[in-house]
Amino acid sequence: MAELSTIQYALIALVFVWSGFVRSGLGFGGAVLSLPFLLLIHNDALLFLPIIALQLIFFSSLILIHNHRAAVQQRKMGREVEGAIDWVYLKKSLPVMIIPKLIGVFGLIAMPANVMGLIIFSIVCVYALSYILDRPFKSKNRLMDGSFLVLGAYVSGTSLIGAPLLSAVFASHVVKEKLRDTLFTLWFILVWIKVAAFVYLDVDLHLLHQLWLLPCAGLGHILGLKLHRRLQSAQSSSFYRFLGVVLLITSAVGLMRIFL
Repeated sequence: MAELSTIQYALIALVFVWSGFVRSGLGFGGAVLSLPFLLLIHNDALLFLPIIALQLIFFSSLILIHNHRAAVQQRKMGREVEGAIDWVYLKKSLPVMIIPKLIGVFGLIAMPANVMGLIIFSIVCVYALSYILDRPFKSKNRLMDGSFLVLGAYVSGTSLIGAPLLSAVFASHVVKEKLRDTLFTLWFILVWIKVAAFVYLDVDLHLLHQLWLLPCAGLGHILGLKLHRRLQSAQSSSFYRFLGVVLLITSAVGLMRIFL
């Protein structure tokens, strides 16, 4: 990791706590809701994305393993348990996403830091407005499904922030009870593609920094599990509206820093 000040390291640690919190609480957003803050601290997406990617793989694996063990235990007790992952829709949608995902990954490597920052902040502004206006992305037909899958996969390839677009499609095809685990499985697969490309292109994965950033994300992960239980039983529009305001302000500051 680049030479940063003590304050910058402390702020990065806090952002990774936040990243773990929203990832496990919402089922998505570990990158899109934390990357703008990280870029304000140090404007280099290629510095943070490998770290976020590996953490996403780690925590997705934990949740999927935990849920699998819980299902096995229920079956041992003689209870019928339906699988928590919609493999049918995953298999149907993945072929649409693979090529734009790879194009996005290779585009990330070639882009200057300021251009990448501009793209990320601009996309996050759009997401933020959708949260503030309570107008989440919704896929209503096959054409929108395909468009959101392709665009979401490309954005995910460049910056790991395609989750709102991809989630919109999956939410319209996967039952609510299976949605969170299906999304975690999707992130697991897509991020492995990204990490494999990083390794192939000899991008530094910053593995040593996981020693102090992984526990930070772990703390957020534990807190986020409590949030998830609350969101399941309560109206969450005010929470998303608050997120939207914070993200819009953060992204606006980031854009001004790039242009000024």
